[in-house]
Amino acid sequence: MKIPEQSPLGAEGLARRAVLRGAVIGAIAAAPVPFARRLTGGRQADPPDDSLKSSSPQAVSAGCTSLPLVDGAEFPIGLFWPPHPFATTIERYGQMREAGFTFLITGNYVDDTAILNQSLSIADQVGLKVLVSSDPDVQNFSQRFTISDDRSVPMSITTADARKLATDALNRYRRFGSFAGFSLGDEPAADRFPSLAKAFAVAREVAPDFTPYSNLWPGEGEGYRSFVRQFVDTVHPPMLSFDRYPLLASGEDAQYFANWAIIRSEGLRANIPTWTFIQSVEYNNHRFPTAAELLWQINMSLAYGCKGIQYFTYWQPDPARGEGFGRALTTLDGTLTPLYSAAKTVNTTWLSQAGVELKPLVSELAVHANETPPAGATGFTPDAYLSGTSGSPVVLGRFRTTDAAARTRWLLVANRQHGASATTTVTLNQSTVTRVSLFDPATRAYTAQPDRTRIATTLAPGAAALYRLDA
Repeated sequence: MKIPEQSPLGAEGLARRAVLRGAVIGAIAAAPVPFARRLTGGRQADPPDDSLKSSSPQAVSAGCTSLPLVDGAEFPIGLFWPPHPFATTIERYGQMREAGFTFLITGNYVDDTAILNQSLSIADQVGLKVLVSSDPDVQNFSQRFTISDDRSVPMSITTADARKLATDALNRYRRFGSFAGFSLGDEPAADRFPSLAKAFAVAREVAPDFTPYSNLWPGEGEGYRSFVRQFVDTVHPPMLSFDRYPLLASGEDAQYFANWAIIRSEGLRANIPTWTFIQSVEYNNHRFPTAAELLWQINMSLAYGCKGIQYFTYWQPDPARGEGFGRALTTLDGTLTPLYSAAKTVNTTWLSQAGVELKPLVSELAVHANETPPAGATGFTPDAYLSGTSGSPVVLGRFRTTDAAARTRWLLVANRQHGASATTTVTLNQSTVTRVSLFDPATRAYTAQPDRTRIATTLAPGAAALYRLDA
């Protein structure tokens, strides 16, 4: 797979997830394939299908208002690498739901139709949603083959073939209330975008009430921005998802915020929500996160406008797969680690509540205050709402409603440090702000603060506070 220009993670950034996908794709490759380049029997290949030409990103976004996970008030909190088939049980899925997760992406050998049906059936019972990624037909029309009505293209299937595969997969899972949609490719290379765009179009046509999903690899710089923009403008996904794992054995990934800045700006340009994966596993050159580091990743992402948090990983991948995978929220034998309790606390007492507040809002500002901005990030400057800052380093995320003329704003003040508390003051513009209210996640209510001229807050390591600024 081609590495995008200026990707700091290089091949290592891909291998981390590619190693986990390898067994699934390998099993599909080894299985008997009922077609070589077509599924349409002896008739002539279908002519090119103009009905699958993608519309603009804005139009697609407007059409996504009823999609599972993307739509609705609930903030999506997902996980990758769920329990393996022998641990696909009510008890195990109940543990995930109790920890505040709302959906899972299939993997960890949950990759044939029988175990996928079992997974969806159990998810129905505990209230989880499922994005199916490992169904053989889904893999075939979205990743293994190229969709083309030009019969000279090697390893290709026709548009009609792709529809047949997508329809067969849909008919296997649509009866489950937990079924949310299809994962159509993880970390795709740019040369796969044209075919992936056709796969997305087929999924939207065949399964308009379900979510088509794909996740991008990390990077930074103008080469990566072009890569992300090409993905958005070619594939037209309903959300822009990426993964980057900043907790290195040697410290913190210096390009983490540069990556987030590009994802944020491209999501806003296309008018689609942005999602991310956070690091919840130890592996080569990456440390096992503390509770504060887990919270820090979440709040940095929220400050940058994130509308969906996904954990990589939930279950510990087998170290024999490579990449030196260690503990995640569980160990290899399924023992819950301290990170499970940390995730349960943050998901159920902060993220789900604050996420509901932020999900419908538009990210207006994401700036670093009281520090020299990291590479690719923007430093604080006074404006009509915020006149100054002092104290400990924080990231300020400001939000508005979709009505650009509305004057009310929301401000997330997030501790920039995961290893120390922050004591910070944000001075407000008195000619604009008439009242300041603090969000209480326990009651899901805002409490007016006695001082409308400033916000003075002390934040635990990695923590954040949400304020509403009436104007």
